[in-house]
Amino acid sequence: MNNYSNTNYYILNHIIVMNALLFPGQGSQVIGMGYEFFKNFDLVKKIFEEADEKLNYSLSKLILEGPEDKLQLTENTQPAILVVSYSIFKILKEQFGFNFKDFNFFAGHSLGEYSALVCSEALSIGDALYLLNERGKAMQTAVPIGKGSMLAILGLKITDVKKIINESKYKSVCEIANDNADGQIIISGEKNSVQSLQLYLKENKIKSIPLKVSAPFHCSLMKPAAEIMKEKIKRIKFSRPLFDIVSNVTAETENDVERIKDLLIKQIFSTVRWRESLIYMSNKGIKNFVEIGPGKALSGMVKRTIKDVKSFSINSITDIKNLQNEF
Repeated sequence: MNNYSNTNYYILNHIIVMNALLFPGQGSQVIGMGYEFFKNFDLVKKIFEEADEKLNYSLSKLILEGPEDKLQLTENTQPAILVVSYSIFKILKEQFGFNFKDFNFFAGHSLGEYSALVCSEALSIGDALYLLNERGKAMQTAVPIGKGSMLAILGLKITDVKKIINESKYKSVCEIANDNADGQIIISGEKNSVQSLQLYLKENKIKSIPLKVSAPFHCSLMKPAAEIMKEKIKRIKFSRPLFDIVSNVTAETENDVERIKDLLIKQIFSTVRWRESLIYMSNKGIKNFVEIGPGKALSGMVKRTIKDVKSFSINSITDIKNLQNEF
């Protein structure tokens, strides 16, 4: 349990309400994300400047101005989303006095897990920026361009997708990369197998959408990237997180430092068990899910996965003020 295990709740109308903080992953990026915070708060300007210094290039300019093709490169996308998520977190905490001791779990989708670790003080922002930049490079080079593919399958549960893949007996890699929510499963693998699956789905009137990605993430083709990142992750100093971290790989709380490192390595080629992570937190009593960072993808996944809970997306100052009214 985290350091606040006896106090990480608040009482509203005599009802104990439990909360979780969520951090988005790749796919949520957009040019100009975080601009309102950058424009209005010196703290955010400082975070952006420190990111530029750490990476030795102007990540801040890519975030605020683009060009889009460079922002979409995974080695840039990953640290960019971290910078925006962390900036919003710091503004909530230091400018608006938001009390995160009221939160039970921190969880991030894929690279968002690094944001969760930084905001829970398990990992420094500088080390996280370095690791995500290196992670992006390693994932990009693990598979030659054009050899891999990813596909979103809509309307099916994971059990249905697993059955289709197993019965089809693909000769090359075709695996579940993201179990995001019922009705939203992401497939990753070698291009020919993914295209064969797409054809099967079309013939059976099952909707699917090819994803515009530069590599087949979260499948066994990423094992070379995991090997590259193993040494880099192992030599970075991690601390025990102040909040319970829900791992993408296990869909359970993982707070041991060495265990966290091992799972971050494994996460690169493993299924992101996001739906199960949300259910895990819900079963532990979470009633409010707050997404911090660009986009609203995770809030949408919450709504599709769990009933009778609230979800919030924080992308603007107005969003923060609305959240304060709720809390």
